[in-house]
Amino acid sequence: MPRAVDGTKHKDRRKKIIEQAKGYWGRRSTNYRIAKDAVTKAGQYAYRDRKRRKRDFRRLWIARISAGAQAEGLNYSQFMHGLKLANIEINRKALSNMAIEDKPAFSQLIAQAKVALS
Repeated sequence: MPRAVDGTKHKDRRKKIIEQAKGYWGRRSTNYRIAKDAVTKAGQYAYRDRKRRKRDFRRLWIARISAGAQAEGLNYSQFMHGLKLANIEINRKALSNMAIEDKPAFSQLIAQAKVALS
């Protein structure tokens, strides 16, 4: 049985990779052999960075909460511990947003955390 060299499956498989590599620089977008490696590597980065994004956002939220708490005379860990003692359950994303956009409400939370700590 002869080997298929220019069949539709063969072309479709290559075309799919080349389409995924659209916008890549140089031969990475046109040459199948190089594009295949580039697309594979891009997929690895995308998978890794979907996990990484969650980590990065949590770090950002904590930095914002920490800055807001320090302006009120508490550090981050004391503030979070105070909230836990006061039975206030609010996630870091909401706290971060509150520290930026709603300073009076954030100050009330700080005051409640201070009361719970003492």
